[in-house]
Amino acid sequence: MDGAQALALGTFVFVVVLLLGDWTHLTIAALLGALFAIVFNLMTLEEAAGFIGQSHGTLALFFGVMVIVRAFEPTRVFEYLAIKMVSLTGGKGSYLLLGIVGLTTLISAFLPNATTVILLGPMIPPLALILGVPPVPLLVLMVLTANSAGLLTIVGDPVNYIVGERLGLTFLSYLQVLSGSGVVMVAVLGVLLPWLFRPVWQMQLHNLDQLPKVAIEHPRALAFGCLIVAFMLMFFVIGERFPVPVSPATAALLGALLAMMLSHHSRIDSVPHILRDVDWSTLIFFMGFFAIVGSLEKTGVTAQMADLLAAGLGTNLKLAGMILLLMTGIVSSVAPNIPLVVAMVPLLQDYTFSAGLAVPGEPLPASVLPLFYAMAIGATVGGNGTLAGASANIVGAGIAESHGFRLTFRQFLRYGAPVAIAQLVVGCLYVALVY
Repeated sequence: MDGAQALALGTFVFVVVLLLGDWTHLTIAALLGALFAIVFNLMTLEEAAGFIGQSHGTLALFFGVMVIVRAFEPTRVFEYLAIKMVSLTGGKGSYLLLGIVGLTTLISAFLPNATTVILLGPMIPPLALILGVPPVPLLVLMVLTANSAGLLTIVGDPVNYIVGERLGLTFLSYLQVLSGSGVVMVAVLGVLLPWLFRPVWQMQLHNLDQLPKVAIEHPRALAFGCLIVAFMLMFFVIGERFPVPVSPATAALLGALLAMMLSHHSRIDSVPHILRDVDWSTLIFFMGFFAIVGSLEKTGVTAQMADLLAAGLGTNLKLAGMILLLMTGIVSSVAPNIPLVVAMVPLLQDYTFSAGLAVPGEPLPASVLPLFYAMAIGATVGGNGTLAGASANIVGAGIAESHGFRLTFRQFLRYGAPVAIAQLVVGCLYVALVY
């Protein structure tokens, strides 16, 4: 390993340590690493922009979805759905838990998991206090569900889109090859509910009559908004079959444009307010980390690590798939899964070349694609393991703190670790049987 490679790998490790230790904001860490690579001539600014541009679809998709969600916040539709869900429990704690799983699964299938928690999470603590239920377990359940259900569609988790974009998966092709794993993982979580959340499962809820009355505001704008979302989802499903293909990222940007037009002309909110509340820090974090991983590719670090991976895993694809799933699952339980996958995708691609499973410059053969599927499953459900594993987990902890509660690492581990272990074991069986 030469000096440039050592410097690139050291920069990557340094940024990951900053993220693990929570010593600075994730956006600052990613920008620091990217600028370090540029200043020390590991790559030029133009090359960094090129590496970021390779993942333009991921950035465009999440920007579009963020704008759409923010544009419809004034209608209070998400608060209405949460209150309606609780009122339908009939006073049974088991129905409350199943309702949280059902509502979260529905929304996180079409929105990124962290966005789902941002939308629904703030309603949980006040509702729990009214019902006499501890709020922290309910928040944790919502986070675990959002992460698990994120596997259902290519837009449900950033991990899916990063992998899908590199493999050229469409919305429909993703449903065919990976959506089934999401169904299985949500089912595993459902089976564990009576054991992990026993006190709430057996509880009889009271004070349902004291639930706040939330009415839909701007119903006409919401009706048009539902048409926009349906229009966007239609493009997600069939857009890439058009004579001029429309990718999910393009569909999300189109939906964002229509949502801003609706919000502006119906006067429910202004465009500057909508854009001000977009999660720019997450988008910039993505850009910085894409550039850092690009420096690893340019200096040849990923190629060397791929040779080591080829020597360790060999050419037994079934065994390699299960090892990758467990390896990424374990690592992503203690480190943020998005940076892990950003780094793993080019590494795994180089491994297929080093092992003689694929030819550089040609499309990856179908036989090696399950390796990427296994990695995506492991990274997604491994994120359930600890509080540091996924962005949705951190969002949930922040929501708890903002309402006067503390979601500690140990509290999350109590629920997340059993779920992650069960899902990783079932995931290995799924990979072995299905792929």
